[in-house]
Amino acid sequence: MDAQYKPHDIERDAQQFWTQHQCFKAVEDANREKFYCLSMFPYPSGKLHMGHVRNYTIGDVVSRFQRMQGKNVLQPMGWDAFGMPAENAAIKNQVPPAEWTHQNIDYMRDQLKALGFAYDWGREFATCDSDYYRWEQWFFTKLVEKGLVYKKMSTVNWDPVDQTVLANEQVIDGCGWRSGAPVERKEIPLWFLKITDYADELLADLDNVEWPEQVKTMQRNWIGKSKGVELAFDVAGPDNAEPLRVYTTRPDTLMGVTYVAVAAGHPLAKAAAEHNPALAAFNEECAHGGTSEAEMATMEKKGMDTGYLAVHPLTGRQVPIYVANFVLMEYGTGAVMAVPAHDQRDWEFATKYDLPIEPVIAGEDGQAPDVTSAAHDAHGVLINSGEFDGLDFQAAFDAIAAKLAEQGHGEVKTNYRLRDWGVARQRYWGAPIPVKYGPEGQTVPLTDDELPVALPTEVTVDASGSPLKKMPEFSDLGDGWVRETDTFDTFMESSWYYARFCCADNHEAMLDERANYWLPVDLYIGGIEHAILHLLYARFFHKLMRDFGLVESDEPFKRLLTQGMVIAETYYRPTANGGKDWFNPADVEVKRDDKGRPVSAVLIADGQPVEMGGIEKMSKSKNNGVDPQAMIDRFGADTVRLFMMFAAPPEQSLEWSDSGVEGAHRFLKRLWRLVAEHVNAGTPGEVDFSQHSNELTDEQRELRRKTHETIKKASDDIGRRTTFNTAIAAVMELTNAIGRFQNEGEAASPLDLAIAREAVEACVLLLAPITPHACHGLWAELGHDAPVIDAGWPVFDESALARDTLELVVQVNGKLRARLEVPADADKAAIEAQAMAAENVQRHLEGKTVRKVIVVPGKLVNIVVG
Repeated sequence: MDAQYKPHDIERDAQQFWTQHQCFKAVEDANREKFYCLSMFPYPSGKLHMGHVRNYTIGDVVSRFQRMQGKNVLQPMGWDAFGMPAENAAIKNQVPPAEWTHQNIDYMRDQLKALGFAYDWGREFATCDSDYYRWEQWFFTKLVEKGLVYKKMSTVNWDPVDQTVLANEQVIDGCGWRSGAPVERKEIPLWFLKITDYADELLADLDNVEWPEQVKTMQRNWIGKSKGVELAFDVAGPDNAEPLRVYTTRPDTLMGVTYVAVAAGHPLAKAAAEHNPALAAFNEECAHGGTSEAEMATMEKKGMDTGYLAVHPLTGRQVPIYVANFVLMEYGTGAVMAVPAHDQRDWEFATKYDLPIEPVIAGEDGQAPDVTSAAHDAHGVLINSGEFDGLDFQAAFDAIAAKLAEQGHGEVKTNYRLRDWGVARQRYWGAPIPVKYGPEGQTVPLTDDELPVALPTEVTVDASGSPLKKMPEFSDLGDGWVRETDTFDTFMESSWYYARFCCADNHEAMLDERANYWLPVDLYIGGIEHAILHLLYARFFHKLMRDFGLVESDEPFKRLLTQGMVIAETYYRPTANGGKDWFNPADVEVKRDDKGRPVSAVLIADGQPVEMGGIEKMSKSKNNGVDPQAMIDRFGADTVRLFMMFAAPPEQSLEWSDSGVEGAHRFLKRLWRLVAEHVNAGTPGEVDFSQHSNELTDEQRELRRKTHETIKKASDDIGRRTTFNTAIAAVMELTNAIGRFQNEGEAASPLDLAIAREAVEACVLLLAPITPHACHGLWAELGHDAPVIDAGWPVFDESALARDTLELVVQVNGKLRARLEVPADADKAAIEAQAMAAENVQRHLEGKTVRKVIVVPGKLVNIVVG
């Protein structure tokens, strides 16, 4: 065997074998336990980044491991191909989005194949393929028929340049994220799915999935189920004014209301502005403000008095009604009762406009709390609340709710923060919404015969809005009928793609019985940034498909793994205008101290200093990304995969390190050389170790023990804990032990060779999911006819783990003072006596009184002295 590791030749040969033998083709088999492993599919942006590589390597390691466990594994790959980036690239490069997208898919597919991922490429699809989205369109029409879809006027963030709705997160300082134009608050008709009908089930079923608790909490908070009271304030002022309805979870503070605030879009605000130019101008200013919760929490609180008064529903007291920029029509009723003594937002507004702040909840001492510098928002006993004084939160909630109900001013309600899902976008690059409108105002979903509504691909995209709106050949159906020109939110495509992978070749139905074989997904892998919307919409969509008989399971993803970011050092130089020029780490030479910490850096091109910007997520904006292809070309795919799995546990951030990559490469070279040395030493015969257990030398017994300890640990680390880094570390320790064992004698005995062979094969099998190309080659070199991809996972031998002696550490007051070799069957008294007799322990006991001796079996002895 050639002892030189040649990754590119090895990887080429392995990939050719896998392709030729269709090794990763998944076929349903009712007699085998299935395992569906799925990584969130990528947007075809042009090139893989290291975040992709990490995500997909994790999924591939798990898939290959489960295959070695004997399971029937499905691991598919596709493309989340619709969305704004393609339109922006089309505007910039004058290339139609479809052409740009498919070029990127072709390149990225080659990159994925170069990394050796075990995908069933026969199931591949892109969501921009009409064969895919036609079933989304079909399902939408069925939802319309069932009353689960509706269209209504909705207030949105409107970019007047890009002519599109923007999400709250796309509004930056009141301007569109791409165009920079001031955003308008505008009412337009939009399509919605009734996700709120499923709010309780979405909340309850979080208890039935194996997800990180952090993600479950984020979803629970987003759904936001709360019990409160909806009550009405009559309005003194304009004739025939409707009472102001508000919802509160704190009816115990009702007696502390000192003003009521309404949104700028509220009918009362509009009515008050008709004869108040200043208020009209303020309402218009609010229409251009931010709408994200983070922005609302930190923005300066502004308002104007409407001149109207709200009548307190219990006391009859009149309080002013303000228009406030922190109240939005799309949240709740568009009006809030303000209790500045017990709500910080209300307090800030009241302080600014010199409104009363009246405590009605006592502090811990039973007295009125100090609210001169901040609100007191804790629960407590009521004060200054008339007949309700002395009641605690729950008693006050019940009593005040009952009083409001008795007087016809309120009722207890369960509310949800969750809002129905707006699925319409005024963009071009998306799936057309399958609806047509008639000359007499009819709104009609398209029939099955009219589907799919194919998106025209030969178009010119510019910044003036969707070309569909300017294409009568697309929208005009004749006889006064026109087709909808809005397209679906791209969350629609990503909400059911996992199910379509199960039967992607079915051109007659959305899903078939194969979906029930594979679903739910056993392990779903992706970034925590998708913890709310994508996962919530996918869960909702799954329940819709269940209720239409398309799937049987209640949840789409049984277990979720959220991988951490890939981070790297950043370098820059300040620019004259106060900005920063960022330099890629590959273009920078860094000087480090003796502990490896960076102390200074210069740009290689000119030798001049650059500033160190710290470690941040790899991104184009900071120019600190590392090209995966360059790493593959230099070291091979297995090195990249090994480093990704070894550098950090999957849930934690992974700091990119060139030296770490080089270290992974050195290990693979050493592993290859180790196996070559073993193979070249001779071929062992078949050995039944149970027949030779009494013949083994200490060295032989120790290597067998190390081999089976490693198998046991790696099996648990990969299979249960998904801590690949510790599994790899254990295999590295085993290779060191093999190296020492092989080099101890000049001539290896048949038993030596057999024990070394067992250890070497264990290393290859344990690393096969992580470095599959090298292990494919090594397995063949070890004389196996069947490929390692078809090998079973090694099983540890319990008898090999038995020890005659154990090493224990001895501590005195928690500090290490000695190490002991004790018989494995030694009792506590014998261990104590041996520990107390150790020479270095004796020195630390002189003049001291032994208070306690703690023996942790198999681990340590701690002697507590005083």
